Amino acid sequence: MKILITGSSGHVASGIAEYINKKASCVGVDLIPGKYTTHIGSINNKDFISKLISGVDAIIHTAAYHAPHLGVKNDIEFKKVNVEGTELLLDLAIRNNVNRFVFTSTTSVYGCTTRPKAEAVWVTETLPPNPEDIYDLTKLEAEQLCMQASKSGIDTVILRMSRCFPEPDHLQVFYRLYRGVSVRDVAEAHWLASSSTISGSEIFNISAISPFQRSEMKTIFRKPWEVIEKIYPGTCNIFNRMEWEKPASIDRVYVVNKAEALLNFKPKDNFWTYLQSKVNSSL
Repeated sequence: MKILITGSSGHVASGIAEYINKKASCVGVDLIPGKYTTHIGSINNKDFISKLISGVDAIIHTAAYHAPHLGVKNDIEFKKVNVEGTELLLDLAIRNNVNRFVFTSTTSVYGCTTRPKAEAVWVTETLPPNPEDIYDLTKLEAEQLCMQASKSGIDTVILRMSRCFPEPDHLQVFYRLYRGVSVRDVAEAHWLASSSTISGSEIFNISAISPFQRSEMKTIFRKPWEVIEKIYPGTCNIFNRMEWEKPASIDRVYVVNKAEALLNFKPKDNFWTYLQSKVNSSL
């Protein structure tokens, strides 16, 4: 199996490429060099991409401007890369009979930060998007392109990835309860999406497995540690011993039931496992 990975020098995409390189032949594309980047160039360069796509079975498209580029890149630049770049890749994929297109999107499109709420939001793939900025808007537009392309014979899988970038330990650990995921689990999700037999177009949330139930959304919004201690006794003491701040509210829960059922997605770096690894590494 031959897979083209865009943005292959990036933090997440390099992890995806490392994982998939053990299972398939990878072609890595980015503007800057990287361990798994085999070709330097732009996804908006039709001639460049055309030369690389022959014989490719699947494309994993991660290249994009992201939230950190807000205020640095203007709306036109966001649209050119995030939307027009995706459109070009899809067009070339269809022309070259590529079987599958995996698009790396974001849970940011749900706009949970600005949703008015009296309880935590239970976020499944059926929750209508609530875009907050040009990043969200262009990701949603690219998602639409993927769904439209599936009508032309290419299977498209959209992975809405939760928070997955370097942060202070206490935040990374806490976010694994409801809105975070490891690069390793993201990489596995992309491999599962690339090698699956899903037809048409599907959207999946990709996050660590949350321990919370829907019936607990009001409580975790106001008193999260009450619920956390019931599920994981002693967690407060661990946070205190590590001198970690304990956030006072949880405002959303990303639900991955669909990915578990249809992709056989089984995140390994969930809250308790990740917490224990951080504690052990501090000894």
